[in-house]
Amino acid sequence: MNLRVTVSPHIRGKDTTGRIMTDVIIALLPTLIAGTLIFTYRALLVTAVSVLAALAGEFVYHLVSREPGNLKNMSAVVTGLLLALTLPVTVPYHIPLVGGFFATFVVKGIGGRLGHNCFNPALASRALLMLLFPVGMVRFTAPFGILPAGNIDPADIITSATPLHTMQMPALPRVELTDLLLGKTGGCIGEVCTVALLVGGAYLVFRKVISLRIPGAYLLTVALLTLIFAKDENVVAWMAYSLLSGGVMLGAIFMATDYASSPVEQTAQIVYGAGCGVLTVVFRYFGLFPEGVTYAILMMNGIAPLLDRLFARRIYGAKKG
Repeated sequence: MNLRVTVSPHIRGKDTTGRIMTDVIIALLPTLIAGTLIFTYRALLVTAVSVLAALAGEFVYHLVSREPGNLKNMSAVVTGLLLALTLPVTVPYHIPLVGGFFATFVVKGIGGRLGHNCFNPALASRALLMLLFPVGMVRFTAPFGILPAGNIDPADIITSATPLHTMQMPALPRVELTDLLLGKTGGCIGEVCTVALLVGGAYLVFRKVISLRIPGAYLLTVALLTLIFAKDENVVAWMAYSLLSGGVMLGAIFMATDYASSPVEQTAQIVYGAGCGVLTVVFRYFGLFPEGVTYAILMMNGIAPLLDRLFARRIYGAKKG
């Protein structure tokens, strides 16, 4: 009889990177469809450029580094899709082109490869784009307008202030909460339709791709802080608009829960989510830009390994060393 001795652990699971990434893509489809209906087919073109650039960045990285890679695991597609959803539909095509390539070649490739990158590639790329192309990244159009397929002349855009811009005055937005739920406001492609984001999030929880610890802690923290430190007499309305405006829902459900850049320990995940919420409110209240989700999550990405060490569960029977 032949015995095969291998190193532990010996637990086997059905989860693969390809299956998880496919589930994330499926969860993002309602948001992409909603963004396309709200901002016309140009949203699809921006997304296509971003995804193709992300695939190209990963291909070039593995070609140059000679490290084994697998484009079939769909991780580059997810990165490009997430990046596109954080962009205004009016961006010139070179912006998602630069962003998609940077996300996979630099952040995910040079930054540690799949599963080892410290920062969320889509958000790190968006932060770079905000530095390189600040005007193009804050040029929003009204929903349900007609946009050309080619690059857009800024003079031809009917600009629309987002709810967050109004709240920075500070004042409550002149739109109904139902408009924020259904995407009848200006904003980035993937942040305006809250219903679509919640549908995608529910799918990921059902498929056990994510748990509620990080998004729950994130959203509850934002809700609590904006309720306590409301800038309007109607504190409940201020809290509701804070939750439904901008990228909080997209960030909490799809960005903060990224496996590679978030903690593993359960308690650490709750602290991590709460930290994202605190920083989001701080940046929104005191920052230069109305939005704070990108930099809040990136900062918490940086201390995620520390949180895992601080809240590591002690092995049963082991003594504190």
